[in-house]
Amino acid sequence: MFRLDGKIALVIGLGQSSPDGWGIGSAIAVALAKQGAVVFGGNRTVEGAAVTKERIEKDGGVCDVLACDATDQKSVQALVDACVARHGRIDILVTNVGRSEPGCPASMPEDVWHAQVDVNLNSVYYACHSVLPIMERQGKAAQSRACTSEEVLVHREAEDENEVGPGGGGTIICVSSVAGMRYIGKPQIAYSSTKAAILQFVKATAVMYAGRGVRLNAVVPGLMHTPYTEQMATRYAADGDLKGFLEKRNAQVPMGRMGDAWDVAHTVVFLASDESRYITGQKIVVDGGITSSTG
Repeated sequence: MFRLDGKIALVIGLGQSSPDGWGIGSAIAVALAKQGAVVFGGNRTVEGAAVTKERIEKDGGVCDVLACDATDQKSVQALVDACVARHGRIDILVTNVGRSEPGCPASMPEDVWHAQVDVNLNSVYYACHSVLPIMERQGKAAQSRACTSEEVLVHREAEDENEVGPGGGGTIICVSSVAGMRYIGKPQIAYSSTKAAILQFVKATAVMYAGRGVRLNAVVPGLMHTPYTEQMATRYAADGDLKGFLEKRNAQVPMGRMGDAWDVAHTVVFLASDESRYITGQKIVVDGGITSSTG
């Protein structure tokens, strides 16, 4: 189950600056590769994705990485074009670019607001804008192969040979946040607003493309302990108190602890696999119970 053998996975935002620990993007890319996917990654810098690339190749997987500014349409389009030129198709798209900056509507500078919209929301639009037409064409090709009973057999054989992507055209998984569903105790209005917008973007687009062989879903992480979490302490914790910051986050979770990058990565693998072929326009919340709590 959950095998992705031969599928081409474009992962935007798979970098990790340190070989210690696991960031969400790195864990997602490695998890997809472990299930057989061929990974093509886009990251702000190639150097920043070196750890992930090395992890995948060490396990015998395939991973190419290009520099990509996820907030620039031309840069994203160049990444998509390069992936198609290299592999001929895109079966899985994962958008995992995001950043949180503190501030309420009255205190957040306008340039910070726009930068947050760019990195958290526009990055999702740019990626889908470039990839959706490709997946739609793949979906039409898959449907045309299944017009007669004889072609159905050919179609199934092609799937076994990984010539046809999951669900026909492809699947898109966008990483959102529980901050887009409820207030979680930090003044981060732009982050919360953009992560909420991603959920509606996924839902509406999924309906539009449901008949075109393309699925879209969102993974909604709660409080996760990653290398980025520790960096956040410098912006949100009093006097940069990392220990206190982590203890407070653990205490917010009904399970009593934060999750980690693998909790998110395993959910992405499920949504990328054919086992989730009848799921679209949905969000899977990975939060240890936060959004079900009144606390």
